[in-house]
Formats: sequence, structure tokens, C-alpha cells
Amino acid sequence: MRAKKSPSLISSTGIIRLMTHALMGAALGLAFGLALILSNPAVGNLLSHGGRSAAVVFVVTLVTTFAIGATLTGIVFMIAEDKEF
Repeated sequence: MRAKKSPSLISSTGIIRLMTHALMGAALGLAFGLALILSNPAVGNLLSHGGRSAAVVFVVTLVTTFAIGATLTGIVFMIAEDKEF
């Protein structure tokens, strides 16, 4: 009889894998924000007229959205990977 293995999401390795997914999402959010500002001058114009708080809200919103999305995708991938065996 095989020993029951613990879910990989709860282990320290699972937490580290989820953190890497979140960090990749945050990096993608920053890259997307930069690409959006460079490709659409209207966004850059809005941010320059909005002041520092507008830029902070813009960056935090993009980074948080992409990080949460990448983390949830990582959870789905890890669960699917566990069910293969």
C-alpha cells in the first residue's frame, strides 16, 4: 500500500512555487504597464497630468492584477500536476 502524500500546495516547496508564480506575474504587470505607456501616448499623458498618486495607482493595480492571476494559474497547474499521478 502506498503512503499518502501531502498536497504540494501546503508544503514549503509549494509555497515557494506559488511565490515564484506571483513574482512572475508582478514582473509581467510591470512590463505590460511600460509597454502600454510607450505604445499609447494618451496613457502617458494621463499619468503625467494625474501626478504621483495616479502613477502609483496605475502601477499597483497592474502589478496586483497580474500577480493574482499568475498565482491562481499556478494553483491550477499544481493541482493538475498532482492529479496526473
